[in-house]
Amino acid sequence: MRRTLMAAGAVLTSAALLAGCSAGGAPEGGDGPVTLQMWSWDPSMPEIAKVWNESHPDIQVEVTDPAGGNELVSRILTAHKSGDAADIVKVEYQALPALVSNGVAADITDYTKDSVDAFTPAAFDQVSFDGKVYGLPQDFAPLVFFYRNDIFEQYGLEVPTTWDEYAEVARALHTADPTKYLGTFSSADPGWFTGLTQQAGANWWSASGDTWKVAIDDSDSVKVADYWQGLISEGVIKGEPFWSPQWNKEMDDGTYAGWISGAWAPAQFGGIAPNTEGKWTMTALPAWTAGDDTTGIWGGSATAVTTDSKHPAEAAEFVKWFNTSDEALALQVEKINIFPAATDGQKLDALKTPPAYMPNQPDYYQTVAKISEGARTFDLWGPNATVTFGAYNDGFAAAIEGGTPFADVLASMQKTTVSDMEKLGFTVEQ
Repeated sequence: MRRTLMAAGAVLTSAALLAGCSAGGAPEGGDGPVTLQMWSWDPSMPEIAKVWNESHPDIQVEVTDPAGGNELVSRILTAHKSGDAADIVKVEYQALPALVSNGVAADITDYTKDSVDAFTPAAFDQVSFDGKVYGLPQDFAPLVFFYRNDIFEQYGLEVPTTWDEYAEVARALHTADPTKYLGTFSSADPGWFTGLTQQAGANWWSASGDTWKVAIDDSDSVKVADYWQGLISEGVIKGEPFWSPQWNKEMDDGTYAGWISGAWAPAQFGGIAPNTEGKWTMTALPAWTAGDDTTGIWGGSATAVTTDSKHPAEAAEFVKWFNTSDEALALQVEKINIFPAATDGQKLDALKTPPAYMPNQPDYYQTVAKISEGARTFDLWGPNATVTFGAYNDGFAAAIEGGTPFADVLASMQKTTVSDMEKLGFTVEQ
């Protein structure tokens, strides 16, 4: 399968054409160090850049956090129209194709030839298209299940290993205490839902030559949607989106006894549920078939160089250090709680210490490593995944409020995605 992201008539703007762009550079006259601008929402990222800056006086990296996730992608695309995107950007895997197809992510193949073997094929596939490299993987975030060990013990609950068992535990908990729920379905997190469909076997986008196929409303995805709608209809699972003030409060006060999330979640617990430190345990996601160790991905990001950068070689040098060096990866484990995409990074001593918020689980990262062996993602993210994600947010929020079929939301997402791709000039198989 050819992983193509170029629509018919798409124009990629080269750095050479961007006269007057304002991304990082040296002072006038070419004297002094190269200064690179980096956009990233990672906490403590300026501290990590400081370590680089101290040992690389000729290449200085300045970090700002203009936004996160899809909002950052929108800002990058807007800034690129005037040649003002940062030299280096953090971007989630599903959004990288949009930067490639819009000519924002630079081809850094020549700068990263010695980095290919630093990652598993599954991770490296997230940043390579048509034989070219457009970034390096930062982290790998398999979906896992967090549960409140104290609440499970209080009510005598068994940790579910299948989705049938998850439903049974949800019913048992809510029956024992109607104020408590095992989890919620989030209408605000399409990346979460795609991870669940990946586990079930879905593959929303695929391409053969220049022809695309879109399968957002396939049977695997509908199975996942119907499952969660059934639990919501029973009243044993809530429909409160993650990250809302209400959800934060209920995560902290024990309303929720579980959270299906990415392996990065311990970095968020302190802000979400500060009174529950040491009360959560992480385990594998429940399976559709007993004994199946397949899980999906929620999150995981790449670090890309933009075509607006006047110093792509220097930017790529930082990107390599950031994503492959033991020094940088150990800092990220400590300060950001990532699980590195680099295979050597997964063996660091830093991973022998659990996240600060989960001192009760000393084998946390070893468990993540084991779970990661069964992780799968889509073979290819579509060039307009951000549009698809927007349709998810709008559709599922309305469906939860109105009680309409979740399967209809998937059908609408399919229609919206295909229509947008065709407008962009892509050939989509019907």
